[in-house]
Amino acid sequence: MATLYLGSCDTGKRPNNRKTYLKPYHMDGLLLDKVSFRDDDRTKWRSFRNVDGNEVLMLQQFLFDAGFMPRNDFSGIFGYVTQAAVRLFQEYVRTVENVSTMVPDGIVGAGTMKHIMRWKNNGITSVWSQFKTNPTPQYINWINLLNKAKQHYALNPGPILSEFNTLGKTYSSIKPHDWDFSTDKIHLIGVRRNQNESTTKRKNDDLFFLLINGMVFTFWGSTDPSVTMAQRQDEAFLIEGQHLYRFGWHKITNERKIYRALKPKNPKGVMILRDWDNNNSLTNNDLKVVDNQGRTKGLQVNPSINIHWTGVGSSNFSAGCQVIAGKSYLNHNNKLQNCSGFASTSYSGLTTSKKKTKGAYNMFTDLVLCYAPPNISELYYTLGREESLDLSSEFGSDFASKTLTKLQSI
Repeated sequence: MATLYLGSCDTGKRPNNRKTYLKPYHMDGLLLDKVSFRDDDRTKWRSFRNVDGNEVLMLQQFLFDAGFMPRNDFSGIFGYVTQAAVRLFQEYVRTVENVSTMVPDGIVGAGTMKHIMRWKNNGITSVWSQFKTNPTPQYINWINLLNKAKQHYALNPGPILSEFNTLGKTYSSIKPHDWDFSTDKIHLIGVRRNQNESTTKRKNDDLFFLLINGMVFTFWGSTDPSVTMAQRQDEAFLIEGQHLYRFGWHKITNERKIYRALKPKNPKGVMILRDWDNNNSLTNNDLKVVDNQGRTKGLQVNPSINIHWTGVGSSNFSAGCQVIAGKSYLNHNNKLQNCSGFASTSYSGLTTSKKKTKGAYNMFTDLVLCYAPPNISELYYTLGREESLDLSSEFGSDFASKTLTKLQSI
């Protein structure tokens, strides 16, 4: 059997028009004109590559049957969804089955195929496919909290959301009375901690909770600009509330660094408030600053507030984006998973020779890509302050700090 990876195509399945095939995924920057796949963990481009027989189709059928690719992409082409599903399978074998030698690199060689055959021969399926109709208690608690938050902030919006509610156009940002917490959607919750601390002190101390397929996976990183950005007088902060994102790419003008991320669904962007008073934090005072004409500077729309990677979490890559660390995450059972053995600290480790990956960040993007409803690649991102957890008795006052401590204990 041939080694299968991104770009592999069964006999007769190589598309005549590669750009058309890639168009649903290549909507940003230099990708618009590309006719090859972007293998961002190897910082290289993968051409469509013929393999004999129907090995890719058989792989896709296995991934569907095992519960890792419910989007049933039976194309015979090893594309982005298939790569993501392979990595999820590999990560499941590594963490749930405790096969420590498995690395989720998205390449199906002899080692991965051995486990695929073991699963086939024994009729094994992923428990991840069981929670869509029977959600975990943690998932239910989060959905309940989100609905309480909608009720609360619709009635008590506070200064920033009150200003936001007066706007005629809000682009990819959604007003509180329209927040959507339907369970058939994918939800990401950002918990912004230490809100009023200067950015010169704040590091990767925020949390992200991915609600997907009836499960919750927990990540960490930052919702705020980095220390480097604090040197500016107008660093951008995404406003709290709900925002609609889609599958896309980050560093879209950089041939060497471009990688998959989530981007605002509306190309105009999401609503931000800049640090107009230059105290290196987001406060209500930023709403009051005026320009030299006496006009309030206020809220702005920004197209570049992506959700992307921040290495292993030892540094903050954000210029205002929402960034997720690759070192560790909590799985569907709230069990800590260590990715530090293969997670790269920076772009320098993402090469064919070093064979590092983006670690937990890949887990995040792969879940979103594989478990999104058919033909949908969007996500509802709700950003709130740590104090909002007090709206539910299921979350104690120290919930966020304890969760972060657990994630960073590796």
